[in-house]
Amino acid sequence: MIEDISKAKRFARTIITDIVLYNKSKVEEGIKSDNIFEILDEDIQMGRKLFEERVNTDVIDKKIFDKTLIDILIAKYGGKIDSDIW
Repeated sequence: MIEDISKAKRFARTIITDIVLYNKSKVEEGIKSDNIFEILDEDIQMGRKLFEERVNTDVIDKKIFDKTLIDILIAKYGGKIDSDIW
């Protein structure tokens, strides 16, 4: 079990980056149509489950995954795709 905060953050980034890399067209479509979380829901839930299985969430805040998800999907990739929401 991961009990170190920096390792937990790195693990969350790895999971979410993989989701983005394997679903580039879905990410682009979701950002353009402002429904990114609905389009990627299944992948996000699988990623969250993996995170919670490997990270001691009694020690580490569960919100790390969600914060990292927002940072990567919206801040890193969202700003590069034309959308009415930007």
